[in-house]
Amino acid sequence: MEVLLTGGAGFIGTAIARALLADGHTVHVFDRCSLDRRFTSVPGVTSVIGDLRDPGVVAVALRGVDAVCHQAAKVGLGVDFADAPDYAAANDLGTAVLLAAMARAHVRRLVLAGSMVVYGEGRYDCAEHGTVPAPPRRVADLDAGRFEPRCPRCGAELTPGLVDEDAPADPRNVYAATKLHQEHLASAWARSCAGTAVSLRYHNVYGPGLPRDTPYAGVAALFRSALARGESPRVFEDGGQRRDFVHVTDVASANAAALASLDDREPGSFRAYNVGSGEVRTVGDLASALADAYGGPAPTVTGEYRLGDVRHITADSRRLRADLGWRPRVSFADGMAELVTESLDSYARN
Repeated sequence: MEVLLTGGAGFIGTAIARALLADGHTVHVFDRCSLDRRFTSVPGVTSVIGDLRDPGVVAVALRGVDAVCHQAAKVGLGVDFADAPDYAAANDLGTAVLLAAMARAHVRRLVLAGSMVVYGEGRYDCAEHGTVPAPPRRVADLDAGRFEPRCPRCGAELTPGLVDEDAPADPRNVYAATKLHQEHLASAWARSCAGTAVSLRYHNVYGPGLPRDTPYAGVAALFRSALARGESPRVFEDGGQRRDFVHVTDVASANAAALASLDDREPGSFRAYNVGSGEVRTVGDLASALADAYGGPAPTVTGEYRLGDVRHITADSRRLRADLGWRPRVSFADGMAELVTESLDSYARN
């Protein structure tokens, strides 16, 4: 297929481009940045430099395209709520312009980069009341070092579990809200245009090409950058936050599998899939594994917090495995060992 890959010059986009090329697709990368050395003289790759909010440029990029793999987004928690217009412009408006152009160009296949952030907190079970929603985090609790959510009905400790795709959405920061809105737009587009759309809800993606330590970088990149400076990774809260760290090549293979599945789907359909490794780890585990692989220094647990963060969010990826036959290939231990030997790229963003 002729595939338009938005955000294809970024961290995840670059890995997806390689996976699509390996499957025999022709890849047209749409990004605000040039491809630089990543795909210089690589057969099967062309590039368009532009802004997704520009309908004219997007229309040109869609000529002759069979499918779109939409990775372009402003990512991360952000600095504060003043970032909201930038997130909405990049993620909501950019996606709306793209989908409108796809409707006009009669492009009917879409794979969307979703995110686990649409769930807010993960699944929690109370011994007395069963599965319950985690209440909003309170500043007074966090200031006192009480990080674990309590049952909203009886106040008892909760047991965290795996969240599946049928869990209710509860976005708890601006980025999360825009990622959920992207899914709603994609679903509306599919119904209106008889298209087929898949959203891949990535969990914490890491691997070669992670962005440098910026306010928008993921925690693995921040820890890795600190170690490279000879500093201890700074672990917020008590380090017990549960996450699912999934390697970027596994995310790329999930995109390739989703793309291959589109022709077998009912026109007008939208389907979401979690993309996680299936290995539950804590943020403290991540910091320790990186520090050990790098040879120190050891992590520092700070007790600091960000109100927009969630305590526990880990994936149940059985739907993706069952429907598409996808399997993660890179273990946490192997991925951490690889990460400390790789330089972090200043250009990689998504």
